[in-house]
Amino acid sequence: MAVPADPTGAAAVVFGAGATGLRIVRMLDDSPSVRSVELRDTDPDRLGEVASMLGPKTRTGPGAAVPEGTDVVVVATTTGSQASLARAAVEAGTTVITTTNEIAETRHLLAAGSEARRRGVPLVVGAGYMPGLTCLLARVGASEFDAVDEIHVAKVGTGGPACARQHHRALSSLAIDWRDGRWTRRAGGSGRELCWFPDPVAGRDCYRAALPDALLLVPAFPGVDRVTARMAATRRDRLTAPLPMMRRPHPEGGVGAVRVELRGWRRGERHVLVLGSQAKPAHGAAVVAAATALHLVGREAPAGAAGLASIPDPDRLLRAVAALGLRPSRFEGFALSRDSGGEAGQ
Repeated sequence: MAVPADPTGAAAVVFGAGATGLRIVRMLDDSPSVRSVELRDTDPDRLGEVASMLGPKTRTGPGAAVPEGTDVVVVATTTGSQASLARAAVEAGTTVITTTNEIAETRHLLAAGSEARRRGVPLVVGAGYMPGLTCLLARVGASEFDAVDEIHVAKVGTGGPACARQHHRALSSLAIDWRDGRWTRRAGGSGRELCWFPDPVAGRDCYRAALPDALLLVPAFPGVDRVTARMAATRRDRLTAPLPMMRRPHPEGGVGAVRVELRGWRRGERHVLVLGSQAKPAHGAAVVAAATALHLVGREAPAGAAGLASIPDPDRLLRAVAALGLRPSRFEGFALSRDSGGEAGQ
């Protein structure tokens, strides 16, 4: 049974009818605080394919223009530039949520921050699974510390075909780390590290890749010494990364996961916290983007461009994410007795 819309609710526009965008539209359509949703895509055939899957408050439309009266724009397109669409929305004076996971696009979006501040609107950069949920978990987890000096994030899995292609390119491109107050470039596919994720994903070998997370986390944590980002990959992934993709990507990726490791000081002692989440990446990204859009509607938020590590009231947003079915996990260490013959684990 459909939830009736509040006639004074928000009008939303979603760009992109891919695996993530379609999920965002459905979640916004289901919200009583949204009165209308418009789904836009550059591919009219794709819009025709998904028309029957849309809810009662959703309509479709072509083009990149932002209709007058729009309250929030979510950019989830996988073709073309998210930055150009976001800039158009900023110029229209509309709150903007983007889902990019590319370094170059993240830089372009952050560069649009001055215009967003001038127009008095928030521009959220990278509100997906990673970056996105990882930035939010880092901000919420940091409340347990007196000071955070290291942040390490990692992910497993891909969403739709565009996400799979980006995963493929990222392994063969330069990674960026933040170390001792400066940016460093590292080869993609280097820095092997065994990372543990929530079940059923468990342990995976993860490597450096062209991921934008540090660009969003460093400004949100002044004084942080190290920020790194890795992604899980197999030996075949690493060997074939410099080559064109041999097989057509699957329309929908399998189970994925993210993790955030925070290191710092609490009450004069060294403290480590690991948070994570498990979901299909397209679903996880959609939940975070939709929850962020609903979180900002009707709320005063700082104007300018930033990631979710800088979002107002992060605990409230995380509760909204959990309410949409994406629940975070906390890795708890435990100590075994000497009689057990074991070692401490996670």
